[in-house]
Amino acid sequence: MTSRPTDGARAVVIRGARIVDGTGGPSAHGSLLIDRGRIIAIGGSADADAPADALIIDADGLVASPGFIDMHAHSDLAVLRDHEHLAKVSQGVTTEVLGQDGLSYAPTDDRTMSIVRQQIAGWNGQPDDVDFAWRTVGEYLERVDRGAALNVAYLVPQGSVRMLVVGTENRAATADEIARMQELVAAGMREGAVGMSSGLTYVPGMFADTEELVALCRTVAEHGGFYAPHQRSYGKGALEAYAEMIDISRRSGCALHLTHATMNFGVNAGRAAELVALIDAAIADGVDITLDTYPYLPGSTTLSALLPSWAAVGGPDATIERLGDDDVRARIRYELEVLGTDGCHGVVTDWATIEISGVANPELAGFVGRTVADIAAEDAGHAWSGDPTALFFALLEADRLATGILQHVGDEANVRTMMVHPAHTGGSDGILIGAKPHPRAWGTFPRYLGHYVREEGVLGLEDAVAHLTSRPAGRLGLSDRGVLRVGAVADVVLFDPATIADRATFAEPRQQAAGIPWVFVNGAAVIADGRRTDAVPGRSIRRSPA
Repeated sequence: MTSRPTDGARAVVIRGARIVDGTGGPSAHGSLLIDRGRIIAIGGSADADAPADALIIDADGLVASPGFIDMHAHSDLAVLRDHEHLAKVSQGVTTEVLGQDGLSYAPTDDRTMSIVRQQIAGWNGQPDDVDFAWRTVGEYLERVDRGAALNVAYLVPQGSVRMLVVGTENRAATADEIARMQELVAAGMREGAVGMSSGLTYVPGMFADTEELVALCRTVAEHGGFYAPHQRSYGKGALEAYAEMIDISRRSGCALHLTHATMNFGVNAGRAAELVALIDAAIADGVDITLDTYPYLPGSTTLSALLPSWAAVGGPDATIERLGDDDVRARIRYELEVLGTDGCHGVVTDWATIEISGVANPELAGFVGRTVADIAAEDAGHAWSGDPTALFFALLEADRLATGILQHVGDEANVRTMMVHPAHTGGSDGILIGAKPHPRAWGTFPRYLGHYVREEGVLGLEDAVAHLTSRPAGRLGLSDRGVLRVGAVADVVLFDPATIADRATFAEPRQQAAGIPWVFVNGAAVIADGRRTDAVPGRSIRRSPA
């Protein structure tokens, strides 16, 4: 893996910190010297070797740890247009893995770029200050290299690849089409991608069968990458969906990283131990598996994701046109209310659990922060009053599928069970847009260290830091990040273990975390004394060609 630290403008001595080095081993008090983008010395020589003009930080009472690695992020446009990127750097994140859930902006062509932009507007918005001039993975990463708040690794999105080759139709790919998709995946890997993602509840990635995914994963494995699937279900049939992903890994020889790995919805309450047993058996059998989770109960996606897959065939414009047909609406209603759609993980939709988190149409702003069930019950005088499914249709049309939602479907026992697994890493799955996005976008990493370490004791501090640093670095193939040692890249966080906390709430989600006064990316301070600097030292982290 290629790591390219930028030169910090000034040497820094972090004096008297509690050093938690990311390995999971015991902490020790000491000092660090950062210079030219790397850790130059640890211990007594940090002061002795420091240049006379070095910045001295008194870290008494603070923990020095490696920068946190967000293994599941949706900042694909934010890293290009928001150079402050306070949501992530303020919580100590120094590297994000983008291109998630099988849909992102590279590789594309003119036709598919337009479709993808509309389809995932609920994740990233439709900003008018981005030119979208790139088309390949390499060109996107070159755009990141112009300067970002933090480092970026990228996954080739399988749904975007399928859209380029097969389109958005629900059919099996031909042998020639699979070969072409393999070529596109290989090109993305050669250009620096660290692996491939899938969104198997999203069109068109969900139309790929197991054999197609095995073939693409063989290509990923040939280039030393890993597969990060959003699988076919996290509700009814979740265990079977996990088993399919493990089978794909075993058959293809491709390392597997299970994204937002939990068991959601009431049908899976308290069943995470069954998932752990499945994962552990596969690991014992030689399958290379890691996973990530976020430390919250609700999930987050788009309202349109609840549609059955057949209703989304042809892309967003076709979907919107389809929704104007009364017979189609009746069929969708039956699946939502009686059968359970594949878009809602095979579970009958409970509108009381679906909260509107963001809208593109300003006329719909009054719906944000309310559940679909409450809106339908409380707002009289509309065609959809008293009928949450009718409101669902009205919102999809009025917002052209761009509505963001929270799904209150998690289980605390499941969350805790997964976060202590030895293969666990942290991933925010953070959506940054919308009036009331999920607070995990601003609070995931301090919530692990504040709530689950200090307050609940679910994880020990050294172990938790390893989950958030060296373990994800290992999955990414980074030997010089994720640990504090001489020669490592200086991605470093200073936090107060007594006060670190997530301040972001569901009511006020854009709140900077407490207890994180300093964050360094590639040796440059992006947070200093708790405030964002103007530094943009982040760069792409590219997998070296296999």
